[in-house]
Order: sequence, then structure tokens, then C-alpha cells
Amino acid sequence: MRVPHLPWKLIAVLLLLVGVAALGSHYVANVSGAAGHLRHYLSEPMFEIGQVPVSLAFVVRVAIFLVLLILASHFCMRVLRDRVLTHTPLTHSQQYALARVTSYLIFALGLIIGLESLGLNLNSLVVIGGALGIGIGLGLQPIVTNFVAGLILLLEQPVRLGDRIEVGETFGDVVRMKGRSTWVRTNDNVVIIVPNSEFINNRVTNWTANDPCVRINLPVGVSYDADPEQVRDILVEIAGKHPEVLKNPAPEVVFTEFGDSSLNFELRVWTERRVQTPKVLKSDLYFAIFAAFREHGIEIPFPQRDLHVRSVDQPVVSLLRSDGQQRLAPPRKEQRSA
Repeated sequence: MRVPHLPWKLIAVLLLLVGVAALGSHYVANVSGAAGHLRHYLSEPMFEIGQVPVSLAFVVRVAIFLVLLILASHFCMRVLRDRVLTHTPLTHSQQYALARVTSYLIFALGLIIGLESLGLNLNSLVVIGGALGIGIGLGLQPIVTNFVAGLILLLEQPVRLGDRIEVGETFGDVVRMKGRSTWVRTNDNVVIIVPNSEFINNRVTNWTANDPCVRINLPVGVSYDADPEQVRDILVEIAGKHPEVLKNPAPEVVFTEFGDSSLNFELRVWTERRVQTPKVLKSDLYFAIFAAFREHGIEIPFPQRDLHVRSVDQPVVSLLRSDGQQRLAPPRKEQRSA
């Protein structure tokens, strides 16, 4: 009698499943035990702040909360700046400042509410605040100084987005204002990051604070043979023909002084489109002035100095005469013997 082959395979499969179940239960028990140990390790308090135990899990929750709070404050700032404040009569720089300050307030309020919700009593942070104060006084003072200066810039707005400024050796347009620094783009399309404290502690020239129009001065010198009236008319005519020189205020010429070798004038022009590139406007006007002066026969002098020798010692005179005679004498020809 043949034994059916199928039941033996079925029995083998059943035995295999029983073995896997036994090993799996043992493995699951080990994994659950390891997870319990890990959970215990993460929740074990390292120290306490007030009455709140601080563990690794608590630190992780605080870190995640801070990241989410930063993202939320930035999101609110972008929504206010790009969608809400664009429909108000505020200028672009005022919209940026209001959105930035609002994001700071949201972050501060969210931080207080979040720490309270985590069970941390803020009154217990006085000691930590004192320790942080010492740390700020020792190593973080420049960062805090720049941050406070950034808040002052946003509130008082002595410098705004798009302004043409000059601070120290940096000359360019303000393109971004952050909490610690301000980005200034020069004419070379190079962004220079300037700490905010330099705008508070140093002198800053803001070319466009009151008005986008600026005045550019061009010094011009002519010879004493020139007619000052003619020079003034030529300079005014050249400035009036330039398309980027404003007609109102009108260009003017000032007779500044009688120089050592020239009559000195100053051509004053106003421009609105050449605030970022004043040297280009000066170059165009100087090219035109040089051509007009050459056409009208007006000389542009250069400094000349005449040296008058009143007395020289007799040995020096003899030496100079002998040296001059030797230089003027023709070279002697050598005679060769046959």
C-alpha cells in the first residue's frame, strides 16, 4: 500500500511554520525587550530644571519643536510680505520690516507657549538665563549686538531695501536685511555682507534716503586766456544735452577759485538714473567737455614749474663747463701704424 506523498509535504510545511513561529516569538520578545531598554534609556532623566526632568527624549522633542517654530515664523513672514502687505499703501521696505518684526514676535510667543506646554516652568530659567548672560558677555556679545542693531534698523529704517549707501569702503545697493547682517550689492555685482552694528556705530552715507535724485559735481580747469563766460555757457550746454541729466533742477556752473595755473570751475548736475553708476555719467560729460574745449580753442592747462638758479659755487660751474665741453667735442680717431 502506497503512502500518499502530499500529506508528508503538508506535515513538513506545518513543522516549518511551527518552527518559524517559535523563533519569531522569541525574536519579537527580544526586539520588544530591546525597545523597552531603549525607551527606558531615552526617558531616563539626566538632570532637572526646576521640577521638570530633562531626558534625551525631552531634548529631541524640544529640538523638533524649535525647527517647526522656525519654519512657521518664516512661512508667516513670507505670507505677510508676498500676499498680505502687498495690498497696503506701505512701501516695499516698510513691508519687509513689518513682516520681519512680525516673524520675530511669532517666534518669541511660540517659544514661550511651547516651553510652557512641555511642562517647563519659565520661572526656573532664571539661573540658566544668568549663565547665558555671562556667556553672552564673554563670547556671544558681537552676535547679540548685531541682532539688536538689526532690530533698530528695521524699526527706525535709516537704511532700507533698495537704498544706495556708502559705509566704510563699501558702496552699493541694499538687497537684503537679515537679523545679523545686511547684504550690499556693488556695481561689480558682488554682494558684501556687512554686520548690522556698522550701520549703528559708524557714519553711513545714504544717497537715496530722502530723494532718488542726487547731484554730481565735476571739477573743470581752463587756462587764464579763456573767457569765463564762454566756459560757463559751454558747460551748461553740454550738461543740458545729456539725456540722463535732469532739467529740473537745472545744471549750474560755479566759478570756484583762481588756481595756480588754471581758472577752476565746478559743473553741478542732477541725475536720477545714474545714482548707481555716477562715474559713467562723469565720463560721458568729460568726453563731451574735452571735445567742446578743443573745438573752441580753450586750453586745459597742466601744472608747470620753472626752476631759477640764483647762485652756484665756482668749482661746480667749472665742473659743469668741462663736462659739457667733453660731451660736445668730437671723438678722436685712433691712428694705426702701418
